[in-house]
Amino acid sequence: MAENFFILLVDHSKKIYKIWMPIYRNFPKVEKFGIGQKIDREFLEFLENLRTGVYSPQNEKIILLHKTIRSIDSLKFFIQLCFEINLITTKQYARIGPEIEKLGKAVGATKRNLAKKTSA
Repeated sequence: MAENFFILLVDHSKKIYKIWMPIYRNFPKVEKFGIGQKIDREFLEFLENLRTGVYSPQNEKIILLHKTIRSIDSLKFFIQLCFEINLITTKQYARIGPEIEKLGKAVGATKRNLAKKTSA
């Protein structure tokens, strides 16, 4: 059952990453290899954590979800910073920001549910 949630989270994450890629490709060179690369690494890290979680034991899933939540928090911060310094447009921010927010809520809910099942 938890595997299904992880698969859904991976699918949603891939959707968001597909939104991110064209934005990242159009960053100016200096920013692409600074903040852009930082954001891209965070995306790839949490995608890998979620993918790994699909087949991990229950206790490892919770740890991976915790790491994913930290990555999502970093993403939200750096994406907002990109918006504030005009590296991304209002339209781009309006498209990616809410998706990251939804993903964060879904990951948090999944972590809470797994923690309840594990402690029971």
